[in-house]
Amino acid sequence: MKIRVLGAFGGEGLGHRPSAFLVNDRLLIDGGSVTGALTVPEQLRIEHALLSHAHLDHLAGLVYLSETLGFCETGAAVTIAGIDPVITALRSNVFNNVLWPDFSKIPHADVPVVKYRTLVEDVEQRVGDVWVTPVPVNHTVPTTGFIVHDGATGLMYSGDTGPTKALWDAARGLTGIRAVILECAFPNRLAPLAEIAKHMTPDLIRHELDKLPPNVPVWIFHIKPQFAEEIAEELGRLADRVVFLEQDRTYSI
Repeated sequence: MKIRVLGAFGGEGLGHRPSAFLVNDRLLIDGGSVTGALTVPEQLRIEHALLSHAHLDHLAGLVYLSETLGFCETGAAVTIAGIDPVITALRSNVFNNVLWPDFSKIPHADVPVVKYRTLVEDVEQRVGDVWVTPVPVNHTVPTTGFIVHDGATGLMYSGDTGPTKALWDAARGLTGIRAVILECAFPNRLAPLAEIAKHMTPDLIRHELDKLPPNVPVWIFHIKPQFAEEIAEELGRLADRVVFLEQDRTYSI
């Protein structure tokens, strides 16, 4: 399995793109940044997008991807998949002909460039060439993490979350998990804000490590750009298996 980091951050800044990962060139896991990281031919290869939740820093790139697909007249389309509240929010609040055109009806309702698929929580489902299990996590809006597996190897993706349990429990007994992609938005000094916003800090990750599959690399993403150096210093005191994801790098598991 090949994972390309399109955006590794929990916000946007100079050289910092919001969270988005491209799996095997055709599947997005979140879409905070897409068009700013990929050429048009690369965008046209995308077939599916898993959306963990309907916050802007995880979906803004899908807005511009829809425009790319709509203008290219190639027949390319993307199916956006997520749990029901996430898909409902996307339909009602984003692709609603107010904030952005409804690309589920463009160029024609029977041949749209954006399609939707509702996933069932805690059930393994086929999405493209991988198996996906959406598992609810602890955030301020309905949010899932994902277990993504190709039958041989797989990864766990936390989405945005504070301390959680169900996602890690769901991985027990699974073989082939090669990476955990875990968010960390705030430094330790902002722990009260992290608790309200339901995000992670390095101290919270320290406690979370005992719940994770042992001996599996923990790749950190969703750092707020303004806190990057501070969080890096604090994470550096944790286990060696905890590392930053590098934007624009491709990882193989």
